Amino acid sequence: MRSAEKPPLIWLNVSLFLISFVFAVIVTPWYGYHYGYSIEHWVWLIVAFSFCNLSITAGYHRLWSHKAYQAHPFLRYVFAIGGAFALQNSALHWSSDHRVHHKHVDNNDKDPYSAKRGFWFSHIGWMLRNYNQDTYSDYTNCRDLQKDSVVMWQHKHYLLLAFLTNLGFPLLLGVIYGDIWGMLLVVGALRLVLSHHTTFFINSLAHIWGSQPYTDKNTARDNGVLAFFTFGEGYHNYHHIFENDYRNGIYWWQYDPTKWMIKSFQWLGLAEKLRETPYLKIEQAKAKQALKQAMARIEHNPEKLMLKQSLQHEFDLMMKKLNDFYSLKKQLVEQKKSSLVEKYERSLLLMRYQEMKAEFKSQQKSWNAILTHC
Repeated sequence: MRSAEKPPLIWLNVSLFLISFVFAVIVTPWYGYHYGYSIEHWVWLIVAFSFCNLSITAGYHRLWSHKAYQAHPFLRYVFAIGGAFALQNSALHWSSDHRVHHKHVDNNDKDPYSAKRGFWFSHIGWMLRNYNQDTYSDYTNCRDLQKDSVVMWQHKHYLLLAFLTNLGFPLLLGVIYGDIWGMLLVVGALRLVLSHHTTFFINSLAHIWGSQPYTDKNTARDNGVLAFFTFGEGYHNYHHIFENDYRNGIYWWQYDPTKWMIKSFQWLGLAEKLRETPYLKIEQAKAKQALKQAMARIEHNPEKLMLKQSLQHEFDLMMKKLNDFYSLKKQLVEQKKSSLVEKYERSLLLMRYQEMKAEFKSQQKSWNAILTHC
């Protein structure tokens, strides 16, 4: 168990977060009021902010922490530099913490940023004190990453890279546009604070605010608003049950630019072996969670026994149609790859597939209808 006595403060982190925050919310507006900012400041703020956060979401998170795809060395170097610019520790350290989080999510003694210890702790408090001193340099859960030359290069030179990017990029832009102080404040301090806290929201708000369409075994939530500010990471309930999927927002209408970027890299030959969760597993998880939530809603209904029987019956039918449909779909895909399949045989299979799809959609509507009345 954790000791009731709070561990000592990490003054470097406290100073970094405090000073950058003061510069971002006080000095930056003051400078803008007196000297003004041009369109170049805001354009480069968006570019730098996007570069940092996408390096975290596509690099630190989905590539290195979860091995959701494989990336070309050039891309890995870009993410390593962007991760240093984001100033969130090295990819090795970040990934190690994150893997522990997934393994022991919501365990106050083992999860480094457990949401059950409160918003402040999971958002930033866990980094202000030496809560994880015993495991700070234990990377045994990242032996695979220790074989990655880019990860180890960045880990070895992290402080230098962090210094060069956080000071060098704003200075260079300041020289180009003739406003060094303005660029240091906007692309330096303001960008850093925005990058930090939007990322931190995934550890805090994404475990408090939103829906749980896939699982309630942990505190993770799906939240489209957070997805917008975090480049797709807000679909956190899905991510915590299917963590190795390169997507967080699995539907076309869900805002997940990290997913779109990774897919684009695949088309360009910079990414490969993108991992996707089979839709059968996704639909099964959604249906089971919907059943559980519906059962809980009718617990105090006088007719709960009849309603529960009806729900279970529809759920069983739904599961059968679902499994039959995806089994036939898999068979159709496999036969499509074979040039030996007769056209007549394939046409019969295709007709059966369309019938099965219609039956599944019909049963899905029936299932959704009964859910709305519970």
